[in-house]
Amino acid sequence: MTLSNNNTKNVDIESVMLNMGALARKAGRILAQASSEDKDSAILAGALEISNRRLDILAANEKDLQAGLKKGLSDSLIDRLKLDNGRIDSIVHGLEEVASLDDPVGLVLDEWDRPNGLKISRVRVALGVIGIIYESRPNVTADAGGLCLKAGNAAILRGGSDTFHTSGVILECMQQGLNFVGLPITCLQAPPTTDRQAVGAMLAMNHFIDVIVPRGGKSLVERVQNEARMPVFAHLEGLCHTYVHEKAELQMVRSVIINAKMRRTSICGATETILIDQTVIQKILRPIVDDLTNAGCEVRGDQLSKEIDNRVIDATEQDWDTEYLDSIVSIKSVEGIDDAINHINYHGSNHTDAIITEDNQVAKQFLEQVDSGIVMHNTSTQFADGGEFGMGAEIGISTGRLHARGPVGAEQLTTYKYIVRGSGQVRP
Repeated sequence: MTLSNNNTKNVDIESVMLNMGALARKAGRILAQASSEDKDSAILAGALEISNRRLDILAANEKDLQAGLKKGLSDSLIDRLKLDNGRIDSIVHGLEEVASLDDPVGLVLDEWDRPNGLKISRVRVALGVIGIIYESRPNVTADAGGLCLKAGNAAILRGGSDTFHTSGVILECMQQGLNFVGLPITCLQAPPTTDRQAVGAMLAMNHFIDVIVPRGGKSLVERVQNEARMPVFAHLEGLCHTYVHEKAELQMVRSVIINAKMRRTSICGATETILIDQTVIQKILRPIVDDLTNAGCEVRGDQLSKEIDNRVIDATEQDWDTEYLDSIVSIKSVEGIDDAINHINYHGSNHTDAIITEDNQVAKQFLEQVDSGIVMHNTSTQFADGGEFGMGAEIGISTGRLHARGPVGAEQLTTYKYIVRGSGQVRP
């Protein structure tokens, strides 16, 4: 059955989704047994198809962009949605990197012998069927699809309505890769509709979907966490901090902060709050504000920041809890490392936080005590990306504490089982 974003009124979406789940479960069992060579070949064939069909992808993307502009999407959301040749090349390169990684499936994590002669091993296996719900990022279709295939998982990919046409073409390319090696194209599927009823159906399909991964705004993640009948890899907002310690080198501070905030303001790894030690804020604030304002960034700050530089506008308490995803940043003075850590642990989203300092002992305290999936020293928070971690790509940054934390790559999309080998032993 073929649906679209326009013809869902007379269709039983729940039945369509249940059928999709049954097909995914069947395909997933086949994929879990596929060889590393077949999985890698499918990913590479999909990447080649994406490269070859870039004109089709760009045409579909233009259709989505025009619809987004008509809806009044913000500049940051338009940036997330937009593809060009460079971004398509990045998608292709990411898939090639995923294919080049070691296959996590079948890896023996540990093994030991028992006194009774039993030989026990713990071995990585696929999770099964993964449901991925995401917003406004067509590249996730390829990234998530490639990673799921690498880890031997079937996937149901529910992108947002804003990227419906773009994601549809990318999915066709990935399915063509599967077909090329003789694997079921139902290893990767997408609801053929933008109707939100499809999301509700997915969240209730615990007999078909083993894990749900939400990637989007706070409201989406909260809905998934509240309604899902299966485990959730939560990807909450990226309320990231960069803390400037009193022993930070000024030139490093300037280069890191401008990159951390302004390289791409629309990604979850962008710094949203800058913390500066009171002992150095008089010296260090103005150059930072110079760089940010010259780059078109609005700077909000606490009372001390405003007194030092009149370009800083008043920050409210809400600013300390806001992921701007825009050319806006908040600055707050702190009374040292303990105050900075307390602020981050209270106001942050457990995503990514960084310290700039030449004091290694202070850096050690920060790295140990900040409760985030990714903590950094002397570098930009924009490196919070699975591709930059050598994972080829990522499904998202998990901010939870169970199973997976930080970038979710192929390895994090596996679980393990115990294999016990005996020679006729019976338990007394």
